[in-house]
Amino acid sequence: DSHKPATPRPSSGSSGLCQAQQHQRPPKKLQEKFLKISSTLYVGNLSFYTTEEQIQELFSKCGDVKRIVMGLDKIKKTPCGFCFVEYYTRADAEHAMRFINGTRLDDRIVRTDWDAGFKEGRQYGRGKTGGQVRDEYRTDYDVGRGGFGKIIQMQKANQQPAVY
Repeated sequence: DSHKPATPRPSSGSSGLCQAQQHQRPPKKLQEKFLKISSTLYVGNLSFYTTEEQIQELFSKCGDVKRIVMGLDKIKKTPCGFCFVEYYTRADAEHAMRFINGTRLDDRIVRTDWDAGFKEGRQYGRGKTGGQVRDEYRTDYDVGRGGFGKIIQMQKANQQPAVY
């Protein structure tokens, strides 16, 4: 009789693709080429409460915005502090890089960087808890980003109150 080995099954709640497969990047040389012609920006350090309308209002001052893709917590599907802004032209994206990076939006200093172009699936945070990795390790209390970092929050929740 022919015996087939068991097919590995994804754990419940998983798409079946490991993290590396979901967010596979093109080779470095190709990535650099895409970045040089891209009209898409990664926008980070946003408040979890910043709306797409606020982003549209700010970034449209530098040119016509083709689309905005809000970053979402992959578990809760709520904003998690980043987005992608795609312009129709590279020149407009360059203006945004020059004039918006380092400015304030919702009492936060916005960080912009070139992005090789949005692909479906990249709107989700890649941290273990669903949001961004950098928010998991943050030790300061940040109201605009949900309080303490996720790991600190879990540690505090697991601490037993002192008994006197």
